[in-house]
Amino acid sequence: MARLLQAPPKFHPSEWDMANKMQRASTESQTSRSECMIAESRRLQDEIEKTTQKTQNDVNKKIEQRRDEIQFWKQELDNKLEQIVHETEVLLTFKTRLEKALESCEEPLDIAQKCLLNRQRRAGIDLVHDEVEQELVKEAEVLQGVIALLERTLEQTNEQIRLNRSAKYNLEMDLKDKFTALRIDDYCASLTNNTPDIRYADNTLKIEGNFVSPEDWTDFSNMNVEKAEKQRNNSLALRALIDGILSQTASDMRKQHETVNVAFRNRVKEVKDAKNKLETLLAMVMDETASQEKNIAALKKAIADKEGPVKVAQTRLEARSHRPNVELCYDTVQYRLTSEVQEITKNIQRLKDTLAQAETELKALSRRQLSLEEEIQVKENTLYIDEVLCMQMRESVSINNF
Repeated sequence: MARLLQAPPKFHPSEWDMANKMQRASTESQTSRSECMIAESRRLQDEIEKTTQKTQNDVNKKIEQRRDEIQFWKQELDNKLEQIVHETEVLLTFKTRLEKALESCEEPLDIAQKCLLNRQRRAGIDLVHDEVEQELVKEAEVLQGVIALLERTLEQTNEQIRLNRSAKYNLEMDLKDKFTALRIDDYCASLTNNTPDIRYADNTLKIEGNFVSPEDWTDFSNMNVEKAEKQRNNSLALRALIDGILSQTASDMRKQHETVNVAFRNRVKEVKDAKNKLETLLAMVMDETASQEKNIAALKKAIADKEGPVKVAQTRLEARSHRPNVELCYDTVQYRLTSEVQEITKNIQRLKDTLAQAETELKALSRRQLSLEEEIQVKENTLYIDEVLCMQMRESVSINNF
């Protein structure tokens, strides 16, 4: 108990002075360090504030520059999209022109083929491979060539329209991304230190694998613009080609159509001239037939008219053959009667021979008449086919420029 109540040990005054000095020195040292820290902190705060403001200003400037870049490419894409859309619309009208031109070839080709088929019905010598048929075959070949060319051009046009639309799709997708990026950067540009909805975000510094370099970003949009421009230029060239093809094919078709028509008109004139000549010959044959028939009738009458004289002469001879005895004399009368009978018989035979020749000629004239009539019918049939069936049918053909 006495130990517990024992007084604590006491320090020496020098120790007390030393302790106070140490407290003062320690305090002064700590205060000095604290003042240095405060000064350094203020300097650091000022430095960081300036750095932060500078960095933020630089970021703001970069964002603004980026917005300008996006806006530039967005405008480029917009312009190119407008051009490719317009070009595609115009090319669609050219496609319609091609389709109409292709459709317009059907009737002329059908008529040309019908004309060729109809002309196979010509008869006899008129079934000739004449200029009309040659030009009709050429016309059918021209039309078939035009159809094949227009079909190939239409296929090429459809493919170009597809490529234009593909370029348009790429531009639209790029524009959509540009619009989104611009909207995001506009939002970023609007943010300040006092904006209410700013917040901490985790993993913002992590670089994902789908980031692209600025060069790749520029190249991507530039490639879309260049592809669209290339397709637009191809489309322009194709339209010029289509214009030339439509103009040339219409000219070729029109020229060949007129050539066939001229050949038809010339051929119809030739056939009509030939028919008129045949009709003139037929008239001559018919006149000659009538004359020959009169001649035959006259010959028959002449033969008949000789029956009396020959009968008289023969009756006289027969009667004088009954003279008696010495009276049966071969006198001048007997001699003359005998020569008369011989003469008349000979003349009758001559008349009969001439009659036979005349009848032969009449039969030949009849055959010639029949041949001429048949040939005239052939010409009439040819004229009906060429002038009525073919030429009238061809009048409905109209070859237009599309």
